[in-house]
Amino acid sequence: MYNNKVGVIRGLERLLNEGPEIIFELGIDSIQLSEWNPVYATPEVAKKVKDALQGKVQITSVWGGWSGPRAWNFHQGPELLGIVPEAYRETRLNDLERWADFTEMVGAPYLASHMGFMPEQPCYAGYKDVVAGVHRIADYCQNKGIGFNFETGQETPTTLMRVIQDAGNDNLGINLDPANLIMYGRGNPIDAIDVFGSRIKGIHVKDGNYPKGNFYELGEETQVCQGSVNWPVFLPKLLRSGYKGDLYIERETTGEQNIIDVKETIKFLRKTLSETD
Repeated sequence: MYNNKVGVIRGLERLLNEGPEIIFELGIDSIQLSEWNPVYATPEVAKKVKDALQGKVQITSVWGGWSGPRAWNFHQGPELLGIVPEAYRETRLNDLERWADFTEMVGAPYLASHMGFMPEQPCYAGYKDVVAGVHRIADYCQNKGIGFNFETGQETPTTLMRVIQDAGNDNLGINLDPANLIMYGRGNPIDAIDVFGSRIKGIHVKDGNYPKGNFYELGEETQVCQGSVNWPVFLPKLLRSGYKGDLYIERETTGEQNIIDVKETIKFLRKTLSETD
């Protein structure tokens, strides 16, 4: 039996506007607090969040976004997302530093984010500059006593580990989203456990399918155990590999259906945690 915390990803703005009642109702152990807009990364907002949660649910990760345009596809995404595009890099590193400050304020041990389509080949002209940007944000987080975790998806596991190796910071980790590896067509998440090893510091519990039809677009997200991740195999392997971190449920439905889907996933996670040895 394993005792990993079962949590959800919760939007910061939504938490402030709607309150924490649904979080309490779900009976979860933790949240990954998520927000794109760095304007929220202030001491005042941090206090409001902690007051709202009343110490009942622990914030164990902050997912911080960055300003500027973004497109979740293969024809615009590489030139728009994360710190890879030179035109946006400095502003977005500043945004992430603000989120690192906020992560420290709310007492979470990790900051996570998408960093863009990391260059597959180290001979790419801008590779060293991208790695230098990664090293900068990792240093900033390290000075705050927190880790920085890459959310997976936009590069192969081998490429991501190469970037981490070249950046050279001990506090760099992986926020493993197994569905993203499939939806971006970047790898098999079951095999990725072996590649990432002890660098895995957080998990997004999400499912999805490979791209098909229009291969300029991502594959579709699905309810857990209805896509191509193979959660009944992936999760026990992850646990047996020594992973002790949190399991953050991410489901892209809305309204009542979202609550239904999340509750079903909680049942699956708790059952698997209790039955895996």
